Amino acid sequence: MKVVFITKQGWWIILAACVFVLGNCVLLYRFINKTSIAELEKAARLKEISDSYLENLKESDSKLKDLAEAVQRLQSKPVKSDNIGLEIREQNNNEVHAGFQVETPAEVQLKAEPQKTATLLKSKLLLPVTTEAEEFVAAVLVMACNRPTVKRCLDLLIKYRPSVKEFPIVVSQDCGDAATANVIRSYGNQVSFIQQPDLSDVRDVPANMRGMMGYFKISRHYKWALGQVFDNMGYDTVLIVEDDLDIAPDFYEYFKATKPLLDKDPSLWCVSAWNDNGKEGMVKRNDVLYRTDFFPGLGWMMRKSLWVELEPKWPLGFWDDWMREASQRKDRSCIRPEIPRTRTFGRVGVSRGQFYDQHLKFIKLNDQKHPFSKTDLSYLLKDNYDQRFVVRVHSLPLVTADQLVEKKVFATDVQVHYSSPMNFAQVAKQLGAMTDFKAGIPRMAYKGIVSIVFSGINVHIVPSE
Repeated sequence: MKVVFITKQGWWIILAACVFVLGNCVLLYRFINKTSIAELEKAARLKEISDSYLENLKESDSKLKDLAEAVQRLQSKPVKSDNIGLEIREQNNNEVHAGFQVETPAEVQLKAEPQKTATLLKSKLLLPVTTEAEEFVAAVLVMACNRPTVKRCLDLLIKYRPSVKEFPIVVSQDCGDAATANVIRSYGNQVSFIQQPDLSDVRDVPANMRGMMGYFKISRHYKWALGQVFDNMGYDTVLIVEDDLDIAPDFYEYFKATKPLLDKDPSLWCVSAWNDNGKEGMVKRNDVLYRTDFFPGLGWMMRKSLWVELEPKWPLGFWDDWMREASQRKDRSCIRPEIPRTRTFGRVGVSRGQFYDQHLKFIKLNDQKHPFSKTDLSYLLKDNYDQRFVVRVHSLPLVTADQLVEKKVFATDVQVHYSSPMNFAQVAKQLGAMTDFKAGIPRMAYKGIVSIVFSGINVHIVPSE
């Protein structure tokens, strides 16, 4: 009998062959299984997310609670699969899930009621943080009635629109005017066209106010149209534009860049393209933005969260003045530009042209683009603004309106004091600014400060107290 001795080199060859065979067996096993460890870890992670959603859902309303319980019943049963994967044991029990693809409650509910459920989930649940940037979308809601000149407004909105996807245009018409409707329809699929169905007089209007029925119909139209874009179409952010507005070339840039401020700062409730004091000679810098406690309107952006708050108590009439009341404003502010990004050309309307002739026709529309998206706008956040702007204004040289009119001021930034609403009206009239208050706030004021340009000087009209 021969004894075979294997040399050291031979042992290494045998070991290498074994490793080679074992490695190929593992690869073959993985290929047959078609379920990698990474996939299993992903499934386990999805299960954790699902469980977290379900616990939150149980604390929501009864409809979502029923949904949560139904999903958990499904999870308790293994789902048949063509691929039998490795067994995954949960930490708290010994139940086995083979090839189970976890579907989150959000996905389940969205299949059943996509718009309604998405709203419920956003408002009631803390959704998982995503690393992907959310796509910007802000619907442009054009409020139309009986002016075929809406064409001028729509032409500019379409001309300057950078993206159909980011800024879908919805035109809502009241009044039932056929000529205006034909103009809107001529734009085809460039806009969405909706029509207010109720053209009757508004009920419950006080007898002494029926001569102003137009203002009540406008308020009803706004409520209906906002309900359409927010509740039925499902948009989260909307720009409201009247049918008699021209827009600036950087209108869209302005709103896209300021939306993050509206999202982040709870002390903001709107962004407006308008400045009541934005007349020729009273503005000069197209890159300067301000906070204001006064609701400007006339081309403005709001979010659905605000609509949810306002819709149940929407007023019968005079909606814009109602927005300026303290019970709606709740100490919140809007962003507004120094040089307006909108200008009205509508002399004919419910105001009979009086305000237009006295004031609106003198408003300057910005004509030079400013790259707001490349500008740091964090100075407009409340804490930053109060420290940088308000404190600075109170440290500026104090002058009088008479000194400004008589050209005895040589500083580039100054403050002028007023002691009462009557005194404010006197100072504002001397300097060419709007003189009236709405709900106790001067037009365009922030903490009582109204900022204008007078003879090239930045003037801040400041309460003396």
